[in-house]
Amino acid sequence: MVLFLAAVIAAQLIVSLNKDEAAPLDCATRNLTIAGSTAFEPVLQEAAKTYKLTCPDAGFTIASDTSTGGLDDLDKAGQQHGSGTTAMIAFSDGAKGAGHPQVLQRPIALLLFTLVINKEAGVQDLSLEQIRQLYTGKITNWKDLHGNNLPVRLVSRDSGSGTRRAFEERILGGKLEPGENSTDCETPSGSGSTGVIRCRRSTTGKLLDTVAGTPGALGYSELGTASDRHDLLPVSIDGQKATLEAADNHAYPFWATEYAYTYGEPQAESLAASFLRYLTNEVGKDIIRSHGDRPCAELENPVLCRPS
Repeated sequence: MVLFLAAVIAAQLIVSLNKDEAAPLDCATRNLTIAGSTAFEPVLQEAAKTYKLTCPDAGFTIASDTSTGGLDDLDKAGQQHGSGTTAMIAFSDGAKGAGHPQVLQRPIALLLFTLVINKEAGVQDLSLEQIRQLYTGKITNWKDLHGNNLPVRLVSRDSGSGTRRAFEERILGGKLEPGENSTDCETPSGSGSTGVIRCRRSTTGKLLDTVAGTPGALGYSELGTASDRHDLLPVSIDGQKATLEAADNHAYPFWATEYAYTYGEPQAESLAASFLRYLTNEVGKDIIRSHGDRPCAELENPVLCRPS
């Protein structure tokens, strides 16, 4: 009798465990498209992968392009499918600004950025004023900044990039970058092109590849992705490396708030709503922190999501 009862209890325990594994808390099914920022894409790739480990019936399509492009795609999809039912989330480095009235924003993380430089330039620290002189074309050779005798080559992101917008707002003092005058980042693309060489790349990864492979190149990127690269160097600003502590103390200026956007309020049981909750629970926050960023929920004012 004792053995029989033990067997029954063990069987009930196995059934209970299998039920827990089959139907974990807050799992959602169907498919979700994630669009927008390439700077935040590594976080989203990892979060989607770990979500699927718990909820295998969920499907994700990562379609990162630019922050502006993601918002445009979300708006078009929302107008087609309707408020609250669009299976898409767009992410942007910074607030959406004017337009897209049906699109709702949620602050997710404080995102750090860094300038990156080709190792042959011989420079790894720049003042804010020097950076601005480089981007206005007043400085055209690294020897003028005690570096090597190499021409300056500036690698930028597309105009719709949230990373570029953060760079213009936080580093260039609100001024726009001049247009590009080169496609290969080494030679002018037109007979009338003069001054410092400027080119642009469509994603964070392509920008980092170009900076690493182009002597004298300087660009900018989300910190976590840049930190994983050993073929280029991060640039300190006024002697300060990119750290969350420095941003909190207002000693490091290059950061942005990462927002998640939905077309209307997603239905509570949808994968969009579930994934947003996942990003703000303990697992999601751990993923965000592991990429060098800070969850908004951990900041003094989560709604504003900026350094204290």
